[in-house]
Amino acid sequence: MRWGILGAADIARKALLPAIAASRNGAIVAMASREPERAKAMLYPYPEARACSTYEDLIADESVEAIYIPLVNSLHLEWSVRALEAGKHVLCEKPLAMNAHEAETMAGAAKRSGKLLMEAFMYRMHPDTSSFIKSIAEPIHVQASFGFNLHDLANYRLRAELGGGALLDVGCYAVNVSRWILGEPVDISARLHMNDAVDMTVSALLEFSEGRTASIWASFESPEEQQLRVIAKDIVHARARPFTSRHDPWDPYQIMVESFGDSILDGRPQPIPIEGSIANMRVLDRIREVATQAG
Repeated sequence: MRWGILGAADIARKALLPAIAASRNGAIVAMASREPERAKAMLYPYPEARACSTYEDLIADESVEAIYIPLVNSLHLEWSVRALEAGKHVLCEKPLAMNAHEAETMAGAAKRSGKLLMEAFMYRMHPDTSSFIKSIAEPIHVQASFGFNLHDLANYRLRAELGGGALLDVGCYAVNVSRWILGEPVDISARLHMNDAVDMTVSALLEFSEGRTASIWASFESPEEQQLRVIAKDIVHARARPFTSRHDPWDPYQIMVESFGDSILDGRPQPIPIEGSIANMRVLDRIREVATQAG
């Protein structure tokens, strides 16, 4: 699978470029950036790949079969749709979109093009995480938290127009894993702590069928915190750092790239169905809605 990367984001340098290079079924063809020198610097360890000066050039490149999009959240819709319409498969960073309506639009573009669109929830690829989830029988309550202290005031995560805020950035993980374990919620209550622009901390209670619940907490105002606890009928399951574990010994980014490539090359079902990503966005939308109504 010949890959292009749309945007010279740090996550591409740290995670996706090494993952594609190490994969058994992928190769890096090109990276596009509005800062071509930045792209060239990132591609230095990969001499077979070339830097494109515009996103349009990369999308038009006939040698590129799949595109990874690590752009800011507000650009996911536009460039995913443009890539799909150009006949490329798309692996888009989480959260898939700014809201469920955008996610549905992206899914529609994928259906029309006959190409695959997948949200890059790499944590779901980690074998330990999958084993952890499969080991849980009769879950009653999920506690999912993901927080860190965001000191950089210039970071795009603090800009509402770019899709910033703790709910979309890290709350998406906590919601996703809760749905993975318990299904779809039937009711939601939530609170947001805002600064002048975005939500800095999110607390939510998701209610599921048969009285099961999940507590969601996501923040830009805390020490590093990643925790997943599942209270089942007979045991409490706990997993620290459930969302960003890497190289222990597996690299979930590499597994994600290979699995997505297998879906394209061999016609296998994609490991993260797009319908689940849309459902996740609906829950995130509802959390924001009820929290805003609550004041």
